[in-house]
Amino acid sequence: MAKERFDGRMFWEKDAETMSRAKIRQLQLERLKWTINRCYNNVPYYKDMLDKAGVTPDMIKTLDDIRRLPLTTKEELRKNYPFGLFASPKEDIVEIHTSSGTTGKPIVGGYTKNDLELWGNCMARLVVAAGARREDIAQISFGYGLFTGAFGLHYALQKVGCMVVPISSGNSERQIMIMEDFGTTVLVATPSYAVYLSELAKDMGVADKLKLRLGLFGSEMCTPEMRAQIEKNIGIIVTDNYGLTELGGCGVSGECEERQGLHINEDHFYPEIIDPDTGEVLPEGEEGELVITPLSKEAFPIFRYRTKDITRLYSNPCKCGRTLIRMDKVVGRTDDMLIIKGVNVFPSQIESVIFTMPHIGPHYQLVLRKERFMDSLEVQVELIDGSLLEQYSKLEALQHRIREKLRSVLGIDCGVTLVAPRTITRFEGKAKRIVDLRNS
Repeated sequence: MAKERFDGRMFWEKDAETMSRAKIRQLQLERLKWTINRCYNNVPYYKDMLDKAGVTPDMIKTLDDIRRLPLTTKEELRKNYPFGLFASPKEDIVEIHTSSGTTGKPIVGGYTKNDLELWGNCMARLVVAAGARREDIAQISFGYGLFTGAFGLHYALQKVGCMVVPISSGNSERQIMIMEDFGTTVLVATPSYAVYLSELAKDMGVADKLKLRLGLFGSEMCTPEMRAQIEKNIGIIVTDNYGLTELGGCGVSGECEERQGLHINEDHFYPEIIDPDTGEVLPEGEEGELVITPLSKEAFPIFRYRTKDITRLYSNPCKCGRTLIRMDKVVGRTDDMLIIKGVNVFPSQIESVIFTMPHIGPHYQLVLRKERFMDSLEVQVELIDGSLLEQYSKLEALQHRIREKLRSVLGIDCGVTLVAPRTITRFEGKAKRIVDLRNS
């Protein structure tokens, strides 16, 4: 690795990020014991949960003993809304964030001053690993508010020394104007919003005038095909970072400049991969559901949290020099998986097809219906050239090609509808791709 990458002026925690595997595991064990003691002694719900499982903190003697602990789900967090799982008194809580709460009460995360410092440090590591530098101008196009993403990246980029432009999401033409006028070099956004902004910059005729060089994207999956589309449109390097409100927000993991998986901040997060059906821990390298135990949280500790994200882990060395374990890009979520005609379907599989087909844009919608007591799937995609709608033979041929490609990837037949350009809703935050009409 080039020596200048580790310039001491930048946020590079070499001792932590290049530890030996033995030292990482020793530190993880110490912090795991601290976390379980904090949960057991400060959160009545967790004490009862562990007592019912027959586990006491003194039984955690090795890292493998983490398997004695029960798995924690979002349901446990919702049962204790809003502050029932806090391990610090309210007077020590200096900031609150929540999940979107689109399917019920939101998950509430609390932060002490130490938690905020840790959050900023973890995320600062990741943005530097991705290529951010103190001379960058970073435009944060996440929505500010109770959502963790904007603040996590804001705190991190300030620690690195970047000039931060907290523009938030929305008013997309103004976003492009600010990028051009301010000379923005780093864009922070959801991948789907970045696709829209990249299209808009091309439409406004300024894509080649922008100084953007790096994208720090998160909050939703970014498939390789979506990444390639954004890079083609505005000529930037796209990187992913990962986190959840339940785990303290963004800052759990992120890509380095090698982009060969997301490095997990292992000194603060212990990862496992489980079989989502049985809960059994799987060996390194096998794909399954990611389970994370934060190891350093004061206000809102949690253990063995089921993220519902499907990925795998591997600890072989990275060319960047970091020894932290890596996770693959998330390929889907257990709760986003569709079961159509008995076949498991992830939206990311459909997206991988759409982004490689000619004459159609990157925006799509998945419509679920009930037909003759069976679930059916219709994929709605936009045409780039609306004139094709008047050329029936070409339209039919394109529709057939897309349908056949989807059948080969998914293993099932689904409907394909081609719609006029710019008729599918654009999203400034997480894209909502699924329209479920099965109960309507």
